[in-house]
Amino acid sequence: MDRKKEFIEFMQRSGVLTFGDFTAKSGRKTPYFVNAGNYRTGEQLAVLGNYYAQMIAESGESFEILFGPAYKGIPLAAVTAAALWSNHGINVSYSFNRKEAKDHGEGGVIVGAAPEPGGRIAIIEDVTTAGTSVRETLELVRPFGARVVALFVSVDRCERGTGEKSALREIAEEYGINVYPIVTSREIAASFPEGDGRRADMERYLAEYGAR
Repeated sequence: MDRKKEFIEFMQRSGVLTFGDFTAKSGRKTPYFVNAGNYRTGEQLAVLGNYYAQMIAESGESFEILFGPAYKGIPLAAVTAAALWSNHGINVSYSFNRKEAKDHGEGGVIVGAAPEPGGRIAIIEDVTTAGTSVRETLELVRPFGARVVALFVSVDRCERGTGEKSALREIAEEYGINVYPIVTSREIAASFPEGDGRRADMERYLAEYGAR
């Protein structure tokens, strides 16, 4: 079976990809929702880490740190770093941020591997719509002198950012990084047969809000 279709079915079985009437953070009414917080078992996390690790290995990107923005990015970074080593022999460090700086102990907002001047970082996210958390992460690591080289996400919703391009494409061009989704919302829609209400609803939504 096609790996993208496999991943879409995995998201549905896990209760992560659902269909109905939802309101996105942007205020848009959307017929589908992707909630990575619904990955709740060790098996699900292991499978998810394998999908991310496969994508990262195939991308050919080279980096030292896999960074997971708090909060949902934290388990993603951990399980994917483990899967990269177990499945592909690729050994990278991982780190994540605190929402608030710690004023005791080691202090700071970064937990795990600290970015170093000239170091290369890849960001791992669940879903990217507007790219807000990605931009926050880019600003967070800037003072360390490290460079973000890639962004890996499970789903690109393909929605317009500030202009006609998608938020992911805007981020890629503005910051000079490469972006990789496991699947896109257009691929999710196309995975359902013609006449399926889920496909029709997603296509209508993308016709209105999708990037050109």
